[in-house]
Amino acid sequence: MYFVEVILPLSLAKTFTYSVSEAEFLFIKKGMRVAVPFGKSKIYTALVIEIHNNKPTLYEAKEIHQILDDFPVVTEFQIAHWIWIADYYMCAIGDVYRGAMPSGLLLESETLITKKSDSFVDESLLSDDEYLVYEALQQQSSLKILDITAILNKKNIFPVIQKLIDKNILVLQEEVQESYKPKLVRYVRLHSKYDTNEGLKDLLEVLKSANKQKEIVLNYFQLSASEKKPITVKRLVEAAQSSPAIVKALVDKEIFEEYFLQEDRINFSGKGREDDLQLSNAQQFAFESVKASFKQKAVCLLQGVTSSGKTEIYIKLIEEYLATGKQVLYLLPEIALTTQLVSRLRAHFGNKVAVFHSKYNNNERIEVWNQVLQNADKAQIVIGARSALFLPFQDLGFIIIDEEHEQTFKQSDPAPRYHARDAAIVLANSHQAKVLLGSATPSIETFFNAKSDKYGYVEITERFGNVMMPEIALVDLKDKYFRKKMNGHFSDTLIEEITTALTLGEQVILFQNRRGYSPIIECITCGHVPHCEQCDVSLTYHKHKNQLRCHYCGYSMANPTLCHACSSIDLTTKGFGTEQIEQELIAIFPNAKIGRMDQDTTRGKFGFEKIIDSFKNREFDILVGTQMLAKGLDFDNVNLVGIMNADNMLYHPDFRAFERSFQMMTQVAGRAGRSEKRGKVIIQTYNPNHNTIQQVTNTDYNGMYKEQLYDRQIYKYPPYFRIIKLTLKQRDFDKLKEGSMWLYNVLSQNLNLPVLGPEEPVISRIRNEYIRNIIIKIPQNTPIGSTKKTIQKILNSFEAVAQYRAIRVTTNVDFY
Repeated sequence: MYFVEVILPLSLAKTFTYSVSEAEFLFIKKGMRVAVPFGKSKIYTALVIEIHNNKPTLYEAKEIHQILDDFPVVTEFQIAHWIWIADYYMCAIGDVYRGAMPSGLLLESETLITKKSDSFVDESLLSDDEYLVYEALQQQSSLKILDITAILNKKNIFPVIQKLIDKNILVLQEEVQESYKPKLVRYVRLHSKYDTNEGLKDLLEVLKSANKQKEIVLNYFQLSASEKKPITVKRLVEAAQSSPAIVKALVDKEIFEEYFLQEDRINFSGKGREDDLQLSNAQQFAFESVKASFKQKAVCLLQGVTSSGKTEIYIKLIEEYLATGKQVLYLLPEIALTTQLVSRLRAHFGNKVAVFHSKYNNNERIEVWNQVLQNADKAQIVIGARSALFLPFQDLGFIIIDEEHEQTFKQSDPAPRYHARDAAIVLANSHQAKVLLGSATPSIETFFNAKSDKYGYVEITERFGNVMMPEIALVDLKDKYFRKKMNGHFSDTLIEEITTALTLGEQVILFQNRRGYSPIIECITCGHVPHCEQCDVSLTYHKHKNQLRCHYCGYSMANPTLCHACSSIDLTTKGFGTEQIEQELIAIFPNAKIGRMDQDTTRGKFGFEKIIDSFKNREFDILVGTQMLAKGLDFDNVNLVGIMNADNMLYHPDFRAFERSFQMMTQVAGRAGRSEKRGKVIIQTYNPNHNTIQQVTNTDYNGMYKEQLYDRQIYKYPPYFRIIKLTLKQRDFDKLKEGSMWLYNVLSQNLNLPVLGPEEPVISRIRNEYIRNIIIKIPQNTPIGSTKKTIQKILNSFEAVAQYRAIRVTTNVDFY
C-alpha cells in the first residue's frame, strides 16, 4: 500500500491521504503537485508534503487523478515555513497554501478558461487534444475544467491546459489584460548650432518670413527662461496656441531637436550616485556597524532619519551577499515603492532583479516563481510586497524589510493573517540568513527588541549630503478660522508657502489621509445623513462621479438632490478628502498642474507608475495624496510638504493611534528637501500643543517611544503583552450577541488571562453582517503555544454548538 499526504487549497486545517501506485510512489517527491478528487465531483490541485505507507483509519483513501509536475515546485523550506505560519497565526494550512501559490498553479474544476484575444496561433503545432480545446474556445467564450474533461473524454486534462497556457493561447479568467506601456514624453530643445549669439542671428534670419514658426521659437525662449526645466511639445504648443505640425516643421528644418524621456525612474537625476556608489562617512560607519552586528545577531535594526540614504547601504550589503552566491529578498510595504526601487537596483545590478507582487498577472507570477525555484540569475534579488515571502527560495542569505513599521506588512483579510516582518525573521532563521529592518520611525515592538538586546541596533542621524532636516511649522486652525484667514481648507500660511514654491519652480506634496470629496453629506433641516444599506457607515461623496460610495462594501448611489428623510433641499458636506483638496487647489492656483494619488486614481497594474512618473517628470506641480505618499518615495524637486489636517489620524480608537500618527507625519515630512535646499513642512491642526504633534515637530522619536511604552505597560498592550483578537460575524443580531457572550464566558473561565469583550467595534456592521470582537491579552512570559491550543479547543467546541454554527469566527494573532 502506497500513500501520499497532501494539502488542499481549501480552508481546511487537516491534511488528506490519497493512495498511489508503486510507480507513482517511486516518482513522487515532496513539493510536487497532484490533481485529486475531493467531494462528489470536484478536482483540486493538491500539494504533496509526505510519502508514506500508513493507511488512513477514518476513511477509505481515494486514488489521485494524476501527477502535475516532473520535479518539486515547492521546497521543503517552504512547507516547514507554511506549517509554522498556520500554527502560529491559528489558520488552516489550506489557507496558507492557497495564499502562497500563484493561482495559475492551482487549477481547479471550477476555474474558467478563456482564449487569449490577441495571440496568433499556429494550429499545425498543436497536438490533437490541444486542438480540440482550442476549437471549442472558438465556438464559446469560456470553458470550465469539467467542460474540457467532457470534450476530451478523459480525466487527465491538466497537462493539456498547462501546455496551452505556456504557449500563450489560453488565459485563466481572473486576469485583466493591461495595455499600459511606459510613457514616452516628447520634449524639444534648440539645436546646438544656434547656441551662440551668432547662431541666434542666423536663426532670426532663417525664420524671417515664417511668422508662425517664429512665434513658437520665441515662446520656447520665454518658457525656458521662466520655467528652467525641460519643455514638452505639448506645453510649447499650448503656450504658443499653435499646432504640433509647426513644431514638426521646425524639427525637420533642424532648428529644434526632439527627444523622448521615458519613465524617469531609472535616472537618479544628475547625481551619478548609481554608477559608482560612494557612501558618505555616516553611511560607511552604519554599513560597517551592521556587518559587525550580524556577527553576533541574526536581526539588526537600522534607524536612519528620512533621506539618510538607507537604500545605498542596502545596495552595498546586497553586493556582499550576492558575491557569496546567496539569494536576497527585499520586502516593501507598498507596491508603489517597488516602482522607484526596481529601477535603482536594476541600474546597479542589471538583470539580477525580479519583482513579485499582487498586481502581476498569473503568467508573470509563475515565471518569477520558476526563476526563484531554479535559482536563476534573473532572480538573485527579489523585490516585492509581503506575498514575495512565499517564493521557493533555494539559498536565501539576506532579507531586507524596508519601512518595517508599516501596518501594511500585516495581512488583515483573508487568512493567513500573518505579519510579513515576523514571518520573514522565522524564514531567515530556517535558511540561516540575516535580516535587516530599516526605518526612520521603527515600530515600538522592534525598537523595544533592539533596546533589550534581542536585535542589533545601528543609527544614522544625518541626511545624505548633510542636507538639513526639514523645518516643521504648525498652523493653528482654530485661530485661523477665528481670524477668517482660511480659504476653503487652506490657511493663509500654507497658500503663501505654496505660491513661493511654485514661483521657484519647485513641486509641492499635500497629504490628506482620506479619499473622496467629503465623508458626510448632511441635511441642514433634519440632520439626516445618508448611510450605506449594508454597513454602519455614512456614504462618502465622490464629486467626480457625482455619487455617494461606501468604502467598505462598494455600494453606491447617485448624489441626492434632496433629503431622503424630509425632502429638504438644504444639503451640506462635512469633512474633506483628497478630491475636495484637488478642487480647491484648482480654484486657488488655476495655472498649476495638479495630480492626485489615492485608491481611486491608482487602479490597474501601472496606476502608481503613471502618477509617480508624471510627478518625477515634473508634469505635476502639486501632488495631493493619501498615505501612499508617506512611504519612502524620493522626489528631489519637492521642498514643501503640507499636512492638511493632522488631527483625524490622532483620534482613532486604536492603541497605536499616536504611534501611527507620529510615523505617518514624520514620513510625509521626510519627502521634503531631499536635495540641496532645506525643506519646509506645514502641519495644519486644531491642537498644536498635542504631545504627538510636538514630538513630530521636534523629530523626537525617543520621546514618543518612552511615552507610548509607559502607556502600553499600564494598559497591557504590546510589546509587554501579545494580543489575539477574535472577530465574530453573523447576519442575525441576537444570535451573534448570544454566541459571542457564550464564547467570552468560556474563554474567561478557561484562561487565566485578561479577556476583553465582547464589544461592538466602531463600525459594527459590514455587508449586512453584525460584528463583535473579543480580545485576549497574553503576557510575554506566558507560553503562547499552550494558550493557543486552549483557545483552539474552545473555538472547536463553539463550532460544535448547533445554534452557533452559522457564526463565523476569524482569529487574528498579534493583532496590529
